[in-house]
Amino acid sequence: MNELAAPPVAVADADTADMAPPSSAVRSKPMSPNQRAWARFRRNRIGTLSLWIMVALLIVSALAEFISNDRPLVARYNGEWSFPVFANPPETAFGGDFRTPTDWTDPFIAEQFAKPGNWKLGTLNPHSATSTDYFQKEPNPAPPSAKNWLGTDSLGQDMVARLLYGFRVSILFALALAAIGTALGIVAGAIQGYFGGRIDLTLQRLIEIWSSIPELYLLIIFASIFEPSLLLLLVLLSLFGWVGLSDYVRAEFYRNRGLEFVKAARAMGLSNLQIIWRHVLPNSMTPVITFLPFRMSGAILALVALDFLGPGVPASVPSLGDLVKQGKANLDAWWIIFPTFAVLVITLLLLTFIGDALRDAFDTRKS
Repeated sequence: MNELAAPPVAVADADTADMAPPSSAVRSKPMSPNQRAWARFRRNRIGTLSLWIMVALLIVSALAEFISNDRPLVARYNGEWSFPVFANPPETAFGGDFRTPTDWTDPFIAEQFAKPGNWKLGTLNPHSATSTDYFQKEPNPAPPSAKNWLGTDSLGQDMVARLLYGFRVSILFALALAAIGTALGIVAGAIQGYFGGRIDLTLQRLIEIWSSIPELYLLIIFASIFEPSLLLLLVLLSLFGWVGLSDYVRAEFYRNRGLEFVKAARAMGLSNLQIIWRHVLPNSMTPVITFLPFRMSGAILALVALDFLGPGVPASVPSLGDLVKQGKANLDAWWIIFPTFAVLVITLLLLTFIGDALRDAFDTRKS
């Protein structure tokens, strides 16, 4: 009778045994809510790319004085060093007759630095946002040339410098307005949503009365009384920019105040301020963060519209709205309106894409 052959037994060597995984599986560390939100944000490739582009543009605009400036970075004259980008010396320091700030577009100054031993290191674009080249041969607005890459506006000011500085003014104004409006909206919405009752009803009626005030008429009245400035616009727009956000914050606080962790905090003896700051507010920030880029877009459009209509920033401040107004007055000067329109569209698109990515990031229904 034939015996059945036993199946071969696999014998593992020492190396294979050492490489075998341990019996207890290694579990990855759980992600925090912020880490999960950042992971969901990075899945939106357009939003992530828009964020990095916006950060790069902010860095470039922050260094505008070192990129586009009619004053050189470093100058050496008769063996002495100076840094005009930080402090502009008088003309007498370079052989001039008057103790006035040096006009670096003056041919006399150019001749002085053309002498042996004298030199200066200028910026990439040797024009500032408010400087006018009075020695230019072309009438203003001048078309693009090797001297002015995007031409000049109706005042003879370089378009590249006006766009760069105007973009920085618009972004900084939008950030400041969004920050102030967000803070006021959070405070108003938190008080209404957390306490409720008569406090909520009273504040709701007051907010309805306040929001019924015509904002544009108020801006025109104050612009005719006070000298136009960025600070005046920031204060006036901040008085009305928080109303819409307060409704979303109120709804979030009203929903979260009845949850179990809030009741547990009350049972532990925490005060209302401690409960709001430690527990309710962190869980009510989703609409605040999500709407922040869209609030910045609205602030930029508001500044551009006010500058275009008149009660905006003074003429000495570079503004995209002023360039739009100049483009309307000089329709044949395409180099004014088209680059300005492109900067506005790109900025608003980047903020919109970032806002969409933030909305996906804080959507807890997505894994």
